[in-house]
Amino acid sequence: MLSAKRNISRLSKILLITGFGYFFWLMLKITLEYIPFNPNVSFLMIKQTEVEQKPEYLYFFYTHVYTSIFILLSGFLAILRKDFGVKNFHKNMGKIYIFLILILAAPSGIYMGFFANGGILSKVSFVILGILWWCSTFKAYRLALQRKFKDHKQWMWRSFAFTLSAITLRMWKVIIVYLFHPDPMDVYQIIAWAGWVPNILIIEYLITKKQI
Repeated sequence: MLSAKRNISRLSKILLITGFGYFFWLMLKITLEYIPFNPNVSFLMIKQTEVEQKPEYLYFFYTHVYTSIFILLSGFLAILRKDFGVKNFHKNMGKIYIFLILILAAPSGIYMGFFANGGILSKVSFVILGILWWCSTFKAYRLALQRKFKDHKQWMWRSFAFTLSAITLRMWKVIIVYLFHPDPMDVYQIIAWAGWVPNILIIEYLITKKQI
């Protein structure tokens, strides 16, 4: 019985790592579209108003895009809670994750939220997401300093739920467009909320059930 549980646990970890690796690869491909700098590719093609009228927009955009890929990787490696033979690996990955979010990714994401496609519903969602992302990460950081590691772990999971919105948002977009073919602006309004609300609800459920 114990052996079976271990095998299930091992299989779950393998599936988790494989799944994350696949979606991380997809996110990396998206990031590489913006190297070298070119304001006329991919997502930026529909943001030409901001690109032309607000010179700072590109700085915030590139900051957000380039840091997000490292946040996803460092956050996932920190959550695995293994040092992989490197001293303080978990701790250092956590520091990278927290620093990038608090200083770069969340502030730039909040700024971009004010110019999100899809009207006021999308704008409100992305601004709230950025604020909650920053606050949950800062809370996790403070709890780590206070050595309250159980609470720190739970807040890091909340933070990572918001981080994963970069992936889940795109998953929902593919599903919704494939099944329902809605108007593009309706898609933005839906995925703006669907990208992160289910994530945090799942994490809150797991925390309540003491699963994490």
